[in-house]
Amino acid sequence: MSSPIAFTDLRLTRVGDELVLDQQAAGTSQTPNGKRVLVVGGGVTGLTCAWTLLDAGYEVTVISEKWANYEDRITSQIAGALWEYPPAVCGKHADLISLHHSKRWAMTSYRSFQVLEDLYAKSDVNPGVKMCTSNFFFDKKLEDMSVAAGHLEKFNESLAHPDIKGVRRDANIINELAINQKAGVVDAYQILAPGIDTDAYMFFLYDVVTAKGGVLETRKISGDLLDQELELLEEYKASAIVNATGVSAFETANDKSVYPLRGALVRVVNDGKRFPKVTQALAVTHDETHATPEDLVFIVPRNDDILILGGLVQPHEWNLDLTINSPEVVRMRARCNNFVPGLENAELDPAVDGFVQGLRPFRGSNVRVERELRERRDGKDSTIVHSYGQGGSGFSLSFGCAGDVLDLVRESEAGIKPTKMAIIMKQKAEATSP
Repeated sequence: MSSPIAFTDLRLTRVGDELVLDQQAAGTSQTPNGKRVLVVGGGVTGLTCAWTLLDAGYEVTVISEKWANYEDRITSQIAGALWEYPPAVCGKHADLISLHHSKRWAMTSYRSFQVLEDLYAKSDVNPGVKMCTSNFFFDKKLEDMSVAAGHLEKFNESLAHPDIKGVRRDANIINELAINQKAGVVDAYQILAPGIDTDAYMFFLYDVVTAKGGVLETRKISGDLLDQELELLEEYKASAIVNATGVSAFETANDKSVYPLRGALVRVVNDGKRFPKVTQALAVTHDETHATPEDLVFIVPRNDDILILGGLVQPHEWNLDLTINSPEVVRMRARCNNFVPGLENAELDPAVDGFVQGLRPFRGSNVRVERELRERRDGKDSTIVHSYGQGGSGFSLSFGCAGDVLDLVRESEAGIKPTKMAIIMKQKAEATSP
């Protein structure tokens, strides 16, 4: 193994509209700007924002009710965490996020994850990132699916994008991967995409943020952040607050359009003993014309030893009261078993009794990366910057959203009036359109 790269040598830099990750010279660091930002939320969105702000010279405090752990996994650890070019297969729903910006955010993350894998390829430090072949299967030819579903457009854009590697469309993929011929799929394409071992990656993010001087405090914040903004800014001697609270933004941003999309994963041992080892990601999506999303299949290697089985989409279900024997989970497992012959023989991951569940944070209109538009009680513009509603794409959008959060924090400091997200998106789309 080569000498490990110090976490402090990883550097995120804002270059134009892009957040760029590279390895800086050992011993160098960003000049502190003397300002502190309070980040509320310790998931992938919050910690990636914290990393970005630290590398921009800010002091950062992150507060969260819970942190990544093995006993009671947080939502980010339960995520499918397979990078996808938007819109996402698992967790897709009718409230499509702002597609243009999701694509930009996702590509920023794609490049960052690829850099992480390259930097640590020969190191004994595991960032939890591995580029893997991801296969997407369809029960109709792409040309015969509804235009609204966007699958053909998604493939064509992936094929044309210079940074996305390994793009190939071929129905022979179905036979090559020994997919059950009775599974009803007739078309397929594949790309090379980052797959995230969520446990390893969240611990890696934790280490990066703390190594760079970030302060992590265990604390629960209840209620609308705007109502307590002045007190929080004073308590933490902060100049701005970043709200990365996921589905809790229903409360912390008083955003009643936020709702959960409940999901669950069955975790099985992927050692090749009870069924042929699965080394590539396999996903089946549904056409928007289907009445129910219960034909989703999501089979993804979590790491070298664990395979996750998913495809559960339950909007507006707030309770985490599913079990591995719940009817919808049993049906989900059966769909995966039917797709890959031999998978029915899989041994459950004993670490979690084979089952985890969580709430994807969705929002009624768009992912919200935006300054608070309401005035605070002293009549001044709020310093709060929101980043939530990423749904099933938290990892895929993490670095891209963090770059825009940095821009918005700086905009607030400059005394620029907050602008509605829709206007910002239109301006950026016009600026980046050919």
